[in-house]
Amino acid sequence: MDDKLFRQAMGRFATGVTVITTKVGEDVHGMTANAFMSISLDPKLVTISIDNKAAMLDKIKKSGKYAVSFLGKEQQNISMHFAGQKKEENPIDFELMDQDMPVIENALSSVVCDVDRTIEVGDHTLFIGKVKDIHVREGEPLLFFGGKYGSYQENQYVK
Repeated sequence: MDDKLFRQAMGRFATGVTVITTKVGEDVHGMTANAFMSISLDPKLVTISIDNKAAMLDKIKKSGKYAVSFLGKEQQNISMHFAGQKKEENPIDFELMDQDMPVIENALSSVVCDVDRTIEVGDHTLFIGKVKDIHVREGEPLLFFGGKYGSYQENQYVK
């Protein structure tokens, strides 16, 4: 099968949109990603998947930690900025969490992780992170499906 067909099939899985951030020295780095997964409750572990060609790969390896911010429906411009699709007109506002880790201000949720282990798989590296801090806010998620942004609609059950 060709790469285009594979990408098209994977695009049929609706996901939330996250921004992965890390800090090396005083420099903050970020990228939009939808390759995120919670993997364990005890201990609390999550995984992100980073392309081996992405600049973010070395940044996370150097810092040994990362944060994941789950974006709300009103934060599409932030996602596009960190995906390199649009230059944000206003500076991106960060909040600092545990270990001075930057997260996206007003995200639905943010988790800060220490890298527990890395696994190279194909053309990506998985970073399994031990969760150190969490913030949660109310709101509706920004979603991604078929290469397009969307939003959540609460299901209405008919009796």
